[in-house]
Amino acid sequence: MTEAAKPALTQDVDEDARALARQLTRSSRYGSLAVLRPDDGFPAASRVLVATDFLGRPLLLVSGLSLHAKALQHDRRCSLLLGEPGKGDPLAHPRLSLFATADIIAPDAPERANLRHRFLARHPKAELYVDFPDFRFVRLDSLSASLNGGFARAYELEAGDLLDEAIDTDLEAAGERARLHMNEDHGDAIDAIAAANGQAGDGWRIATVDRRGFEIARSDRLARIAFRRDPAGDGGYRKAFVDLVSDGAH
Repeated sequence: MTEAAKPALTQDVDEDARALARQLTRSSRYGSLAVLRPDDGFPAASRVLVATDFLGRPLLLVSGLSLHAKALQHDRRCSLLLGEPGKGDPLAHPRLSLFATADIIAPDAPERANLRHRFLARHPKAELYVDFPDFRFVRLDSLSASLNGGFARAYELEAGDLLDEAIDTDLEAAGERARLHMNEDHGDAIDAIAAANGQAGDGWRIATVDRRGFEIARSDRLARIAFRRDPAGDGGYRKAFVDLVSDGAH
């Protein structure tokens, strides 16, 4: 078989592939972080807790005493594997490998408070140690990614395929106002949205919000729900949430 006749090993990136990559990034609660060991350059992998910032960049919390923290201080190149295996063959389930550089957030950085909130909303037990002096938030700036969406669904993605476009500096603040309003005044609507998305029980609260969707939390449970309507458009977050409530009523 000639080179031209060989089947392509990867598929053309389309909106479904981009959506799956973003979903894996946004919904993963943990992942495998690979770094280069400072002393000898050998690869080293560690399991880490994962959250995301508003644009979808992975957010980690690491101890300065750990091997991966020391490695990132020496060489900020890293890779993060996301995706949880389900029943059956673990290789049949989607996974995403991000190739990134690490941005270590200083304790006095202006954005730390917001990143702290987003991380603890997904990992509340981390409040026990999040403010220890040796712990730092690390935000990953992805340069590219390899997505395996299942059999014969391999894609090579670029940075622009992974992040939400920063089109409005006020959108994040609007999302936070919407989150607070929904939690304070519309708990029944949140429960209805949860039920319509297969999440039983009441007492759900919105943990974090972004342009693509939001996480709801109840005790140790966390679920990701996507917006049907872009809150950057007409009607903003109010219309995006109203549409979800209407969907649940039908």
